[in-house]
Amino acid sequence: MAYITSMIAVLFRPLERGQVLFVFLVLSALLSAILIVVLMPLLRRYALARPNARSSHRIPTPQGGGIAVIAATCLPIMIMLLLSEPDFKYAWESGHGLRFLWLTFAATIGLAIVGAVDDIRPLPVLPRLLLQLLAVMAIAASARGGNFLPLPDWIAVIVVYLAGLWFVNLVNFMDGLDCITIAEMVPITAFVAILGWFGFIPLSAALVAAALCGALLGFAPFNRPVAKLFLGDVGSLPIGLLVGWMLLQLAGTGAVVAAILLPLYHLMDATITLLRRLARGEKVWEAHRSHFYQQATNNGFTALSVSAHVFGLNLALAGLAAVTLLWPSWPVQAACLTLGVAIVAWLLSHFAKPRLQSPA
Repeated sequence: MAYITSMIAVLFRPLERGQVLFVFLVLSALLSAILIVVLMPLLRRYALARPNARSSHRIPTPQGGGIAVIAATCLPIMIMLLLSEPDFKYAWESGHGLRFLWLTFAATIGLAIVGAVDDIRPLPVLPRLLLQLLAVMAIAASARGGNFLPLPDWIAVIVVYLAGLWFVNLVNFMDGLDCITIAEMVPITAFVAILGWFGFIPLSAALVAAALCGALLGFAPFNRPVAKLFLGDVGSLPIGLLVGWMLLQLAGTGAVVAAILLPLYHLMDATITLLRRLARGEKVWEAHRSHFYQQATNNGFTALSVSAHVFGLNLALAGLAAVTLLWPSWPVQAACLTLGVAIVAWLLSHFAKPRLQSPA
């Protein structure tokens, strides 16, 4: 045990942050892939998602890959925390200590359990939202970023809770196509991990980002078109919670525009779709095929093409977010946000238009 803790201490020297993050990324990727291989027979037997009129898949496909992704994200860091000596504090910034990270993991695992139950037998809307809200409240407390909004504290808290609840659900809504969650979340988590490497955000958030990025990469071979496995609510809900927690910590450093730019595609696709459905008087809590990425598949785009477009867009959004961090003046912030909205709007419009068929 002493040897293990001494190795952990060496690994977590402040000058070796890049090495630490890379180790967690690789470890989580391997663990995610191994867990999927082990769980796949059970998921095929007990967790088949059968296609319906609103599905993007055509054959029964197992879901529940989120079990492996969340386990591979949380377990390596939890084990590291348990094996660390009591006075092992220098790798954790003041105000972002071990108890706050444990609270984040407790909320994540709790929401994964809610998602697993919902995958098996859909929960009523109100209890589901209340349980999600409790998880959001927990991660908001663990982020401890302070009030970064120009609002009174009590109003800012309500806004953060509602935004977190919406973000958790929009990640779930947008997880309806092979590899699209990977195309969105890998650039975000990789960017946050890099920010932690350079000290822009707490190392605790960067570690979780690196581990989640690795876990998603381990899941990617099984979710690439045509997918052999889906995340399920057990994965999409806690992934939304963890990424929302990271973005909240980023916004707490003053980088509010960067925190908006990173998930901007998901934000705009899901929000515009929701408003359109409300205007049509539809039941917005029911499954549908109205999202722009779903329209794209109806209009002749392949699933791989849609995810590739989203991935490329998110790399561009990460580049704009980096610019806002390097040049934090308000004209640069406004210009980057405007450009981000414009390129996302272009892609949404591109997805909504039928592709021209080449002549035979």
